[in-house]
Amino acid sequence: MAQRAVGRSLRVLRGRLLPPGTAPARLGSSGTALQRAAGAEEADAEVSARRKTFTEVQTERLEQADRSVLIKCPSKLNEKKLLQYLSSHGKIDSYFFFENRGVNALIEFSDKSSVASLQAVTGIPRAAEHHVVPYKSRLFTFTLKNPGSQAADERPVNLSPQSHIPVNELIPKLCRADSISSQMYILLNEYQLTEENIKLRYLACSLVRDFARAYFPDSTVKPFGSSVNTFGKLGCDVDMFLDFRDIPKHTTKMKKGPFEMEYQMKRLPSERLATQKILSVIGDCLDNFGPGYSSVQKILNARCPLVKFSHQPTGFQCDLSVSNSIAIKCSELLYIYGCLDPRVRALVFSLRCWARVHGLTNSVPGTWITNFSLTMMIMFFLQKRSPPIIPTLDQLKGLADEKDKHVIGGFDCSFVSDLSKIAPTKNTETLDELLCDFFQFFGNFDFRKNSLNLRKGKEVNKPESSPLYIWNPFEQDLNISKNVNQPQLEKFVAVVRESAWILQKEDKTQQMINKEPWGLAAVLIPFGKSNPNTIKSRTKGIGSETIKSLLDSLKLSDASNLQKAVGK
Repeated sequence: MAQRAVGRSLRVLRGRLLPPGTAPARLGSSGTALQRAAGAEEADAEVSARRKTFTEVQTERLEQADRSVLIKCPSKLNEKKLLQYLSSHGKIDSYFFFENRGVNALIEFSDKSSVASLQAVTGIPRAAEHHVVPYKSRLFTFTLKNPGSQAADERPVNLSPQSHIPVNELIPKLCRADSISSQMYILLNEYQLTEENIKLRYLACSLVRDFARAYFPDSTVKPFGSSVNTFGKLGCDVDMFLDFRDIPKHTTKMKKGPFEMEYQMKRLPSERLATQKILSVIGDCLDNFGPGYSSVQKILNARCPLVKFSHQPTGFQCDLSVSNSIAIKCSELLYIYGCLDPRVRALVFSLRCWARVHGLTNSVPGTWITNFSLTMMIMFFLQKRSPPIIPTLDQLKGLADEKDKHVIGGFDCSFVSDLSKIAPTKNTETLDELLCDFFQFFGNFDFRKNSLNLRKGKEVNKPESSPLYIWNPFEQDLNISKNVNQPQLEKFVAVVRESAWILQKEDKTQQMINKEPWGLAAVLIPFGKSNPNTIKSRTKGIGSETIKSLLDSLKLSDASNLQKAVGK
């Protein structure tokens, strides 16, 4: 990526990453575009990076993680001397420090052999009270032999942030912007995954893979979901899967000659049972032998069996499953959408933050809209623009070549992977317009009758009576929002209508003079809490037209449900 440094300036850039497809402008607290990407070289590298396919990015990231180590350090140290020592084992491509239960450093070597060289001279910890499990991982602890004599050379190191600022600190930054578009890019810049955080996520997967390969030498562990689809927020969990898809390739190697040789392997009656047994063993290994793994839970009877755990060295909460192929295709589809136009990611990040503030989404499972469902609603909205901002899945399928064709479990998961084959949109709408129109679009959507189909990019009649029906892009017999109940949908409609009202009626100039939140900042304040008198009069002012329309579309039993929904 653009932030890889060389020589003395090894450290990865401390600023926010501009992942593939993000806006080229870097926004400061004033809200104006201060600079384009720092320097022509970085800009060129970014353009190159955002044209990479999803598979190419994953391959490159996994290879980087394979030659990386994580070192726990003293809070103060001589950074130069540490790097000099580590460089004696091989060239360092990049490094950064971060805070998590103390100071830690991620070191990326140029060659994997450097990791083995460092491991060869690293000692086993002395334990007077406890016996250590002699598993040699790529996690190390760095200490000084004579700390007193070296104290004068020690300095605090610069730390890479691994979490985003809270909303109450974000809002003043947004209020100093000059447009809603600028506000949305500021939010994106604060919340998106940094280059350093992405490296940590791939390292967490690589460390689990080291355990898996003790039993399954050809396996890999890859991240999916928010960590890789360009919509990940700092602090989000790491979803990873154990992949055996490279193993079938070995079956073709022994076809020549008069003989055939194959491994003797355990045979089980079902793939599900094999998955459960594999995850059970990996979960036990992490729990019993893995340094830094805690709170390991084996959830093997779920529809998709998984192991949940906390990885203390990186600070991530992780979910490990096995060969979740359709979930990977969903990640790739969203990666493509996120790369096609910078407005896509800015809109998604802003609306996810908005939904969390108003309690429309939640980090735990329940009857509310999930982040994935909300993201798919945003994609559908962008497909419906005139002209469309992103193509439908069927249109992407039409651009696919032979290598892009995939059928998984009987479902057609084919779509183009080469971003250069997708024509850029001719839509020129601003994010100011898109945010307001999103609220209006779903405030007036006929949820009672229609469902959202991203494969075709249009509303279709509901095949069943779920309050919210969003077709799974690939498994077309599934509704990804089946968990959402009627009260939660009513609450969503009420909040989008209230948000549309705020954006339409506000006087930006007067609000700025009065130092009141405006634009995106105004809709990121929970309704009824910041200014209850205004909200009370406003909900009355929604009056007969709005309530009548909502009653028509949702068939609410009485108007009091709307008042309750706005206040929730």
